[in-house]
Amino acid sequence: MNKDRKLIIAGNWKMKKTVAEATELVDGLKLELANQTEVDVVLCPPFTALERVSEAIRETRIRLGAQNMSEQNYGAFTGEIAAGMLRELLVHFVILGHSERRAIQKESDALVNAKAKAALAAGLKPIVCVGETLAQREANQTEEVVGEQIRGSLTGLTDDQLRDTIIAYEPVWAIGTGKTATTEQAQAAHAFIRSQLPASVSAEVRIQYGGSVKPDNARELMSQPDVDGALVGGASLEAKSFIEIITNTLN
Repeated sequence: MNKDRKLIIAGNWKMKKTVAEATELVDGLKLELANQTEVDVVLCPPFTALERVSEAIRETRIRLGAQNMSEQNYGAFTGEIAAGMLRELLVHFVILGHSERRAIQKESDALVNAKAKAALAAGLKPIVCVGETLAQREANQTEEVVGEQIRGSLTGLTDDQLRDTIIAYEPVWAIGTGKTATTEQAQAAHAFIRSQLPASVSAEVRIQYGGSVKPDNARELMSQPDVDGALVGGASLEAKSFIEIITNTLN
């Protein structure tokens, strides 16, 4: 697949793998993906498995991601993880503002923005998630909601910082539901997001799609001109399906 922007496909394992299970999964992924250069492959295990996965992929082209981090630096913030702690484990990417955290932990755009700035300052590349609920889509509010999230989450970032930021469009109604946005819906949302970015960098920023991405729909989704990869949930928990998403996209 010939695209101007290099595809980035990340697996978000959420709170679903023990250290032993994560080790088994990454060992299976390495068999096929260790030397993958056509796509940026990122694995985002739970915090408890970060060190083990980091060690396992050290001699490969696979990159490590975290699922969250604090906007604060080191200090008295019980239960939080600082960006510097992630860097110590050779983490390269960090998911921020996932819809589950926006809904359950009530994370605001302002908090996501503060986290993004802290991540970038530490040398991490944030994967900033945005997306609308089913009710908002049915009320024709997708652009209003997503536009507000983009502006609030990315405000104050320089052009260079935006180039190091990944945006993940994840329609909330498609996450873990088995429902997937049509290619037309995905492309329209991604094109809108790109239109909200500064013209100086809009063509360079990578925008992933997330929401029930599977081997049988990955290629069609990522063939769209403004879809630059995927943030994969359930299908990233098995080596076979995650590998197939990547190989199907390339073939």
